[in-house]
Amino acid sequence: MSKFDIEISEVGPRDGLQSIAPIMTTADKKRWIKALADSGIPEIEVGSFVPAKVLPQLADTAEITQFAKTIPDLTVAVLVPNLRGAEGAIAAGADKITIPLSVSETHSLKNVRRTHEQMLQEVREIRALIDTLPVAERPKFEGGLSTCFGCTLEGNVPEDKVVRIAEALMEAGCDEVGLSDTTGFGSPLQVRRLTQKVWDAVGKQNLTGIHLHNTRGQGLANALAAVEVGLTTVDASMGGIGGCPFAPGASGNIITEDLVFLLESMGLKTGINFERMMIAREILQQALPGNIELYGFTPDAGLPKGFAMATPQF
Repeated sequence: MSKFDIEISEVGPRDGLQSIAPIMTTADKKRWIKALADSGIPEIEVGSFVPAKVLPQLADTAEITQFAKTIPDLTVAVLVPNLRGAEGAIAAGADKITIPLSVSETHSLKNVRRTHEQMLQEVREIRALIDTLPVAERPKFEGGLSTCFGCTLEGNVPEDKVVRIAEALMEAGCDEVGLSDTTGFGSPLQVRRLTQKVWDAVGKQNLTGIHLHNTRGQGLANALAAVEVGLTTVDASMGGIGGCPFAPGASGNIITEDLVFLLESMGLKTGINFERMMIAREILQQALPGNIELYGFTPDAGLPKGFAMATPQF
């Protein structure tokens, strides 16, 4: 647990940009990531180690990772689909790597072209690779439970299946698991219930974070439920950009700016400076290729008169 009450992990440079067809320049990505870190965001998912032909928007992830590692006190996170991606992430110096395992096997075949057992074998091989490193150089290894609240391709995803996959990921060598509402199906009731079920199976210390989408307008409600039940890390994307390109209709991450205001209005410290976060938003808006719209109620309305952030503003 960090020194703040809730840790926000900014996923815009990965989950946001992967869903936007035009490619942001490497220089602009670096400016944006630096501004995000300067606002106090403690963890940024800077990209994904996938073949450039699959996601050309993220072809510069190795360079971006190496740059982000020069920023003091920033946890540099990346997504990897397999052992080859993990090799690239480790070579670039990532602090945290996440491998997504879709509980919906149909989505897994669409997303990473692998069955559950094939993905678990990738996890075992990545674990073996990490274990060859000195302890101080080993990245944190997370298994992301994608589509765990429902799937646009399969529909309902049984919660007992989510629990079994969580157990399998831990047994295969992950340090922790994370819940992911890839398709925006989740409800606050599901968030509370599924969090508790996975905790009961793998231990509370091995599930601390959640990744939410706002596809059906429930993103902040689900984030609130996650915080109330006791999760301490919430993923979000500046301006609400992003979504899964392999899940039809799964657009829209929860908006970082609105999430910060929600948490701070509850007296929860996020460590984020609001004015500097707005500077990062301006950089993003200027750097986005094409006519890409940014979302967010708080950026449009501003902070209420007399509002005091729970986090001391530096």
